[in-house]
Amino acid sequence: MTQGVLPFKYESDRQNNKMTGLGGLPLYLDLIKAAGLSKSIDQQIKARSESQGWTDSQVILSLMLLNLSGGDCVDDLNRLEKDEGLCQLIRRTEKYGLSRQQRRDFLRRWRKERQRTFPSPSSVFRYLSLFRNPLQEELRESGKAFIPSSNEYLRGFAKVNRDFLSFVQRHDRQMTATLDMDATLVETNKSEALYCYKGFKSYQPLNTWWAEQELIVHTEFRDGNVPAGFDQLRVLKEALNCLPEGINEVRLRSDTAGYQHNLLKYCALGKNNRFGIIKFAIGCDVTSEFKKAVSEVPESEWRPLSGKLNGQGMKTGREWAEVCFVPNAIGHSKNGPEYRYLATREVMGEQLVIPGTIEKKEAPFPTLVMDSKKYKVFGIVTNMDWDGQDLIPWLYKRCGKSEEAHSIMKEDFAGGKLPSDDFGDNAAWWWIMILSLNLNNAMKSLVLGKTWITRRMKALRFHLINLPAKVVERSRELFVRLPKNHPDIGWLINIRARIALLAEGSPGLSVC
Repeated sequence: MTQGVLPFKYESDRQNNKMTGLGGLPLYLDLIKAAGLSKSIDQQIKARSESQGWTDSQVILSLMLLNLSGGDCVDDLNRLEKDEGLCQLIRRTEKYGLSRQQRRDFLRRWRKERQRTFPSPSSVFRYLSLFRNPLQEELRESGKAFIPSSNEYLRGFAKVNRDFLSFVQRHDRQMTATLDMDATLVETNKSEALYCYKGFKSYQPLNTWWAEQELIVHTEFRDGNVPAGFDQLRVLKEALNCLPEGINEVRLRSDTAGYQHNLLKYCALGKNNRFGIIKFAIGCDVTSEFKKAVSEVPESEWRPLSGKLNGQGMKTGREWAEVCFVPNAIGHSKNGPEYRYLATREVMGEQLVIPGTIEKKEAPFPTLVMDSKKYKVFGIVTNMDWDGQDLIPWLYKRCGKSEEAHSIMKEDFAGGKLPSDDFGDNAAWWWIMILSLNLNNAMKSLVLGKTWITRRMKALRFHLINLPAKVVERSRELFVRLPKNHPDIGWLINIRARIALLAEGSPGLSVC
């Protein structure tokens, strides 16, 4: 009987060849080993340190591999379990470097013979439940923003991430840390999720992005009804504590959610013992008082704001000017810090009226009429002395990379599909996704090179991770065999050599 229209058939291989469809994924295991990530997870999380069964590193690394390979739910672990070649690689690598006694202790964690390479979905759900803090979560009040305190296990993720940031910093030293703070909405239908300001159920994690390293420094998982700027100063302090050694200067960028005078004052007065004054550029609220100050700016002081496209200068249609403005919130203080306020404006075109409607809809952004023209108006507050032509485009870069990272979290990785109705489970899942994203970005920047830094996971999976290969064991050695004359074999060997240099602690590599 024919199987289909075209002349081919599907059948099982009669030989017991251990094939894998993820021949490039073991490269990430190499990098995990070089970075000491498994050891850091077991030392910092400690949710299963004294228990039998799966260790912290086994569960978390399994979920990280799931993220990298394209899975987005716990049940997808069963698909990885069916990849016999990958399972054989995992079994061998998780014992690598252990002493004989450590191997014996490792085997004793299972009362019965171990059956699986990857933990079962039920085991993972039980593990994620360890990150709940039910006493805290019961303190929520209807209509009020509230962030439950993390339990000791969940707090361990920030420590693991800090260890990994230190590894990257050792091999790609950066003197400046430009931090972009921004929240993202994760839409969900979970019964316990709360409604966000856009009217749908969601969670709203607040993330801190390190622009120079293109890594997430810190994240805080939050309910959907918690505003992005809620308790932002505390989160900034926690993010600063996560930065590795070797940084001399910190700069902060944020949208209007960061326009909080306690945060501005903390940065401007240098209250952080480690970094001192933190330079910032933050969107400010366009209040009626700010609009009045903008309207008083002489026409002669408005300057065109130029941009760049493919390295060439271009007109943006926007103008900028310094604004003489002292908000009421700090106007009474003689000893308070002084900030610069800038404004941008752009002439609005004629608004179209939708057929069948009577009134024009109000614009979703601040507007101001000046000299019979209607403008879009935005405000910026800063303690930096840069010219506006340099400062404003620099601030706008925040809208590029950090917001692109949010898209990657939810679309390329498993951050957009949360596993549970419980807050703590989802917070742990979100943190594991963040570790996966950071690992992948480190692979691109430290190993693959500049040409790969802008590539999304679709390209990485197509060219690197999803390589078909055969896993062969011979003379106590393990081989990952690609088809004869495969064009990528030399590239893969080169990648492993670069990771080996990272493991030896050599300085940053210059990679084509």
